[in-house]
Amino acid sequence: MPRIAGRTATPHQLLAAGRELFSRHGYNATGIQQITDRAGVPKGSFYNHFESKEAFAAAIIDGYTAEMLELWSRMMERAPAQPVAAIRYAFEQMIAHKERTASWSGCLVGNLAAEVADSNELCRQRLAAAMTGWREMLASLIRKAQDSGEVRTDADASRLAALIWDAWEGALLRTKLDRSGTPLRESFDLMLNGLLRPPPA
Repeated sequence: MPRIAGRTATPHQLLAAGRELFSRHGYNATGIQQITDRAGVPKGSFYNHFESKEAFAAAIIDGYTAEMLELWSRMMERAPAQPVAAIRYAFEQMIAHKERTASWSGCLVGNLAAEVADSNELCRQRLAAAMTGWREMLASLIRKAQDSGEVRTDADASRLAALIWDAWEGALLRTKLDRSGTPLRESFDLMLNGLLRPPPA
């Protein structure tokens, strides 16, 4: 977490620079000097605001997680009332954004989880909390869909939500290779129109 609070823009500049560099190059390949150069601040200022690179990365994860939760909330405000339609709307919006911006860098949380979860306990905890929060949001919609008969009830909503997010993260990895949103569309279509559908009576 940031060491000090105040009106200085430096922590925000550092966090923005770090997030960009971590997304492009990963955690281990990004040094403090690169971060401060990108932020346009002296290298010594980094440790005025963050105790360590690990704490800095944890702050980036927290910010990214909060941003994604806010994005989900905004999508739900515009989404259809029916739960399955709302799920479809949210994921279609996310896929469309990837395709529109040609952003094939994957998910910051997924990328960092693959890179640092075994070696950085602080970041592992923050990454796990982020994914848990996302799964809970989706599970809530799946439960509503189960209650309305739109989704199978022979599997727990939390487990279904976990599987969908796991498939999503895997498809994001494929987009890096294919430079296309097709893996996301194919995986999500199979989840929503196959896995989640109630079995035939």
